[in-house]
Amino acid sequence: MKLKVMAAAVIGASFISMPVLANVDPDLPEYERVSGISGNMTSIGSDSLNNLMTLWAEEFAGFYPNVNIQIQGAGSSTAPPALAEGTANFGPMSREMRASEIAEFEERYGYPPTMVPVAIDALAVYVNQDNPIESLSIPQVDAIFSETRRCGYDEDITRWGQLGLDGAWENRDFTLYSRNAVSGTYGYFKENALCGGDFKASINEQPGSASVVQGVSESVNGIGYSGIGYMTSQVRAVPLSREDGGEAFDVSAENAVSGDYPLARFLMVYVNKHPNEDLAPQQAEFLRMVLSKEGQEVTHRDGYIPLPEAVASRVRGELGLD
Repeated sequence: MKLKVMAAAVIGASFISMPVLANVDPDLPEYERVSGISGNMTSIGSDSLNNLMTLWAEEFAGFYPNVNIQIQGAGSSTAPPALAEGTANFGPMSREMRASEIAEFEERYGYPPTMVPVAIDALAVYVNQDNPIESLSIPQVDAIFSETRRCGYDEDITRWGQLGLDGAWENRDFTLYSRNAVSGTYGYFKENALCGGDFKASINEQPGSASVVQGVSESVNGIGYSGIGYMTSQVRAVPLSREDGGEAFDVSAENAVSGDYPLARFLMVYVNKHPNEDLAPQQAEFLRMVLSKEGQEVTHRDGYIPLPEAVASRVRGELGLD
């Protein structure tokens, strides 16, 4: 789901009219410590959010030394069953839960899990730093990575020369790097960059986002996708357009928040919250901290895009945290 559409569905239209905020919104409230918070919590889910959850846990421990948060980040698909089975307090995901995952949870508890937007990410298409490609369209990306070309490109793309590169690049083929199927990033890219189509059999599936970027950095012909938080100096993020011949936009905070960049998404944490009951104090305070100035400063330091206060305040209100 595109960021603008998702924002309207999840948190209302106020987000759409917000000014672009690349840095931490100064209107976000400062977090204030409360008494009586201690104990153990567990987070199971997204690899993309693994480092950010770890940094948030460290920030939270600065306020509450007697709280311990265990974090596992094998992939977004591990979050729904962990929440449904009660083995996790938090289920970080880089995609929305599927209808079947929500139904399994709802069958057990009688209500759906609660989705909490916690950061904004832009999924970058990375090439090796020496690659001169100037931009790509989503249909071209689809024709590079998929065997189905559901986004409408008229031919399979197997060589860089088909994208206008000449000289030594003209007959070079691609080395394709992808996340594995358990990953929410894999699912998001499949839905939004491949128009729901199928990946080529030649893709090199990687267990983590960092290894996708590393693979591209080590292969001159490499191309892969990963969140902007994993960018390094050995790769380059290619500007993307939604359509062939359309304006291409850099992967930036401004273009992600405005909706111009075509692969922008919310990162989210799912929790088990009864609609008529408050969250457990430890969970509530962790999410309050995440949605505060301190929490979103961590988001910014980790390379993701912090939430505007218009979004964070709406989420806090829906969770009963204000």
